[in-house]
Amino acid sequence: MEPKDAVAALSSLAHGARLSVFRMLMQAGADGIAAGEIARRLGVPPNTLSSNLNILSNAGLIENRREGRTLIYTARYTQMTELLEFLIHDCCSGQPEICAPLADVVLRSRCLKGGTA
Repeated sequence: MEPKDAVAALSSLAHGARLSVFRMLMQAGADGIAAGEIARRLGVPPNTLSSNLNILSNAGLIENRREGRTLIYTARYTQMTELLEFLIHDCCSGQPEICAPLADVVLRSRCLKGGTA
């Protein structure tokens, strides 16, 4: 990942509503969530949601597909993985004991534990 792409991704997540949308889509998995359902769950007007979805999409963190007249949004897990790798690539100047807490977070993640907390 290029630094400019990391800045765009982090900037797009530096807003409470967009962060909420992104987390919701991360939890939804490959099935994604319809735009109308996202708006309903978050209690935001469709035009506000549309703006936030466009910002996340332009940053490469989400994508959409059309099912009939409905847009279904999904998180782009590869992009999120690349962002996380970018952030910790040169971690700790070769001192693994400093990065151990990061490794613990990864090991405790829901993904690696088969979906359980």
